[in-house]
Amino acid sequence: MLFQTTLPLRFWSKVYAAPSGCWLWTAATISVGYGMYHFGVDILPRSRRPHRLSYQEFVGPIPDDLQLDHLCRIRHCLNPRHLEAVTMRENLMRGDTPAARNAAKTHCLEGHPYDEENTFKDSRGSRHCRECNRTAVKRYKERR
Repeated sequence: MLFQTTLPLRFWSKVYAAPSGCWLWTAATISVGYGMYHFGVDILPRSRRPHRLSYQEFVGPIPDDLQLDHLCRIRHCLNPRHLEAVTMRENLMRGDTPAARNAAKTHCLEGHPYDEENTFKDSRGSRHCRECNRTAVKRYKERR
């Protein structure tokens, strides 16, 4: 890797430049796949996520209200070109999360469209189908 950096050689010795363009962390990772860089051997050993260190080194500070999204979807990649500072919501919506899967749904389980006319949100912000809700209320009233 031919570039100027203030990160130590020990850090870069744990990085593999893959043909895909990803800079893959080859050392310790946490259970969900993000890299972990341990440094300091004195009284206060420290740990940092290497993708955050790389972004800060080559792009700049990460704003407090933003988090880094891996555009390549590889959590142990630290190529700053593959990282983007985004809001938590944007990061969740881009990933494979329950929130993202629900947001991508265009129809309810009965096949009614989630459009402006047929959709309402409850107090927690969850979407509901008006047509299915009408049917459920009607059944409830018939049972009573």
